[in-house]
Amino acid sequence: MNKGVLDNKSFSEARCVVVKIGSSLLVDNETGSLRRSWLEALAEDIERCRKRSQDVIIVSSGAIALGRRYLNMKSGDLRLEEKQAAAAAGMVRLAHAYQECFEPHDLSVAQILLTRDDSENRRRYLNARSTLITLLGVGAIPLINENDTVATEEIRFGDNDRLAARVAVMVSADLLVLLSDTDGLYDGDPKTNSDVKLITDVTEVTGEIEKMAGVAASNDSSGGMVTKLAAAKQCLGSGCSMVITKGQHMKPLLALENGAKCTWFRSVGNPQSARKNWIAGTLQPCGTFVIDKGAVSALKAGCSLLPAGVSGVDGSFQRGDTILIQTMEGEEIGRGLTAYSSDDVRLIMGHNTDDILTLLGYRGRDEIIHRDDLAMN
Repeated sequence: MNKGVLDNKSFSEARCVVVKIGSSLLVDNETGSLRRSWLEALAEDIERCRKRSQDVIIVSSGAIALGRRYLNMKSGDLRLEEKQAAAAAGMVRLAHAYQECFEPHDLSVAQILLTRDDSENRRRYLNARSTLITLLGVGAIPLINENDTVATEEIRFGDNDRLAARVAVMVSADLLVLLSDTDGLYDGDPKTNSDVKLITDVTEVTGEIEKMAGVAASNDSSGGMVTKLAAAKQCLGSGCSMVITKGQHMKPLLALENGAKCTWFRSVGNPQSARKNWIAGTLQPCGTFVIDKGAVSALKAGCSLLPAGVSGVDGSFQRGDTILIQTMEGEEIGRGLTAYSSDDVRLIMGHNTDDILTLLGYRGRDEIIHRDDLAMN
């Protein structure tokens, strides 16, 4: 089978998809108004994905572009505080537009504003990840943008390409789709050279590939091919594939499935194996769990570690830290990310999950280490 056709078809087979939408797709550059008919068509795309049980997260640009027109701000580059003000006004209108267009398709939209800190601070990262996974679990569509109104540095993390990649890695997505004003990566600038060729398949972002990058397309776009390749690096390193395709099509995701021009950045692994390799090989353990024979058998069978199976705890650690897992004979059988601090684990170990609320005063996860956060030896 033709590799390109197989890749386009693989969109429909992805378990979790992050879709990033550029400003120029949502907002008319001339009038500053929302392209509502395009957004309504996208809602049909998302409905089709949900009907085949795909999880979908949207990372949407457009808040600054909408807000600057609404506030009658000048054209051209804006100062940081002007971008923040425009984002504050525009995000309200952007989120409302998504809600209006998605509601007729029985799609629930939940807005989340993230900052760079939310993806780098361990505790905030875990909280954001838990919120996203919970929303997906109840069938909602998370709508994400950078929290520009509280940014304390240049908003250019908010090219949203790299933000989308961070989100894709955060939730272990299979695929990141960058809907853009270009249909992929070319070996030159297609606006100045008609002889350039579309690069259809990339498995590694090399120096040669990076030299092909261009610049941002408009005053309302802070990205460009440079940031898209940075996003691709993040995704490929985490087992997530990425595709760049032109988003101007009505129902752009359907167009992608039907063979629209695009550039695929194909990961050779998958998010689950990449995450487990990261846990197994690159994290410094902060403590140890000693588990009983029943828990050993359960973990080897692919189950999570429950409080009842823990018979001993060593070390001081916080939620999200890496823990060694040992048998009662002292054999190390794996490591994982704990859902509870050392103090809390000492209170709930050996107990049933139904006792967690009584023992801790709050109900966290049923599992001390979820199987997705567990790497066995």
